[in-house]
Amino acid sequence: MMKLEDIRREYSKGGLRREMLADDPITQFEIWLQQAVDAKFSDPTAMVVATVDDTGQPSQRIVLLKHLDEQGFVFFTNTGSRKAQELQGNNKISLHFPWHAIERQVIVYGETKPLSTAAVAKYFLSRPEESQLAAWASQQSRPVSSRKVLMETFQTMKAKFSKGEIPLPDFWGGYCVEPTKIEFWQGGDHRLHDRFMYVKQSAGSWKIERLNP
Repeated sequence: MMKLEDIRREYSKGGLRREMLADDPITQFEIWLQQAVDAKFSDPTAMVVATVDDTGQPSQRIVLLKHLDEQGFVFFTNTGSRKAQELQGNNKISLHFPWHAIERQVIVYGETKPLSTAAVAKYFLSRPEESQLAAWASQQSRPVSSRKVLMETFQTMKAKFSKGEIPLPDFWGGYCVEPTKIEFWQGGDHRLHDRFMYVKQSAGSWKIERLNP
């Protein structure tokens, strides 16, 4: 096996300075996200979602960001999934956007609020039909004996909803992550990376701090 300690590279695509940052972190995130899209990443909206269960055990998974505005970051999921169950007991969450190819990361810390049924339905009905059927077929995070069983359930749902609009499952929902802190990380030479943390103040404004790498 290769020696893992010998795998390294320099980060030298450019530094990050305070005067380069927008005063509002959502504006800054939108700028970086657009640059990730322009770089033609295969999944620029992919984010690692971290939650914690009632024993203190964290868990992570990759989810796609589906909406962003001044309120926060939006994603959708089966409400019976592990992440949804963990958020029910502890609504604190962290999101991580790993844009390695341009030597950037963004980490969001915040709390989740469930979306309204109307907002969830609006997005669900915009999904491709196969994705809607998959939501009905999957009991997310629960054991399944084989892929064959999963596909049989998918076909059953396809037949069941072959006529008319596919309804919103009552076990499917969404969350808005309202940020309290957002960190922007830019790789730097000699591991002297540039890190800036936006911290939300009680009045709603944002304080920006430079962090050591």
